[in-house]
Amino acid sequence: MAMVKRTILLSVLLVFLIPVLNADDFFFESAGIKIHYTMDGKGEAVLLLHGIGGDIQTDWSAGGVIKELSNSYKVIAMDSRGHGRSGKPHDPGAYGMELVNDPIRLLDHLKIQKAHVVGYSMGGMIACAMVGYHPERLLSAVIGGAGWYPPEEDPLPAIRKQLADSLEQGKGIEPLIVSLNPIGAPQPTPEQMAFLNKMFLSRNDALALAALQRNFASPPPEALLRANKVPVLALIGEMDPRKSGVDRLDGLMPNLKIVVIPKANHLMALANPEFINSLRIFLAEHSAAATEAR
Repeated sequence: MAMVKRTILLSVLLVFLIPVLNADDFFFESAGIKIHYTMDGKGEAVLLLHGIGGDIQTDWSAGGVIKELSNSYKVIAMDSRGHGRSGKPHDPGAYGMELVNDPIRLLDHLKIQKAHVVGYSMGGMIACAMVGYHPERLLSAVIGGAGWYPPEEDPLPAIRKQLADSLEQGKGIEPLIVSLNPIGAPQPTPEQMAFLNKMFLSRNDALALAALQRNFASPPPEALLRANKVPVLALIGEMDPRKSGVDRLDGLMPNLKIVVIPKANHLMALANPEFINSLRIFLAEHSAAATEAR
């Protein structure tokens, strides 16, 4: 049990204790909010969307995803509003569907008609929404660490409310950690939770993230997912509680491939070699050249 607890703690620490790497930084304005993004490499565009409390560096640079993909693609990574070096409004009205609109506006800003989109956790939810609401802008989509639920079964709104309350009260992210705890594993100790909360709050604007939780993007309705023609890869850890949402997509969304990463939890799946290997294979299979050759 002690080993499991240490593994959970290490999983969370790897999200926060990651060195900042150098990259070419750019900014553009999206509906009045400054959005930070980076670009690396050449080729078809791959747009990367990070998770809650993360950013370009922690989710994509330090784990080597940008370096791996930039050998073959133009890799565009953005800090979602409320995160990283992007603007951090405290008004819930500044979030909602703007979380989905910002990536589309970035493609417009860069004059890119279609791109592959890769999201993880919160970014995976945004990628799923883009599949439903903006399929005409996607070459393919990768939904990592996230799934979809019908409205009457969706557990996430209640978790978001608890998280927003906790962040506004300066208590940190305990509701999030509890909800993402690996299946069958004990929860972190109070001491570990206190340490993780302190670290998270030192790196993030708690009120901005609370506002985001108060008004998250609407998941696409089932009819849009059933009508989808965009190739989609769902990448999920075997021990990730969000796997139940991926299971709901199985048989619902056409052109869907599911890869379950053995023994991986929500926080460690992104750093698992199988994640980048599956991602690289999927993107190659659905490049414009490969599609035209079929």
